[in-house]
Amino acid sequence: MSENPPPPADLRAWCWLLGAFALLMVAYFTLPLGWFGDRRPFLSWSAFVGALVALSWLMLAKIVGVLRGTAKRPVVWLVFLIALAMTIFAATYYALGAHKPEFAGLETRLDALYFTVVTMATVGYGDITPAGQAARLVVVLQIGYNFVFLAAAAGTASQAARSTVRQRIRHRD
Repeated sequence: MSENPPPPADLRAWCWLLGAFALLMVAYFTLPLGWFGDRRPFLSWSAFVGALVALSWLMLAKIVGVLRGTAKRPVVWLVFLIALAMTIFAATYYALGAHKPEFAGLETRLDALYFTVVTMATVGYGDITPAGQAARLVVVLQIGYNFVFLAAAAGTASQAARSTVRQRIRHRD
């Protein structure tokens, strides 16, 4: 039995996701994050809180859309929002890392991205550690965000994927 290729719309959606992720990474590695950090604490915290609130709202909107059955391409969108969360936390860690007492072992943007992924995955190797109070606060916020939003997004994406597979099986029969 031969497997049918995905419809072009699905392929376009996944290509969009790949392109969006590439743009996020280009922006993360090239934008001047030196504007943020301990020299401009109000701007830094305002940008971080604003980004987290906007991201949370988008994530909730997509999750509710999936639960209501009105979301289009929910898995693609939820994966994108998870990647966006990863980028926001990595940028925040990098900006905090410019203030050396905040982190031990965080020197580069790649270090910040690595630390974010390790924290998201709840691995915790211990090679980079938050040493300052601000860094510890952001790590606590990320862990809470992971528990609430990313777990809900992963569960919702899984539910949406199962639903899509069931529909395709029904249409084939």
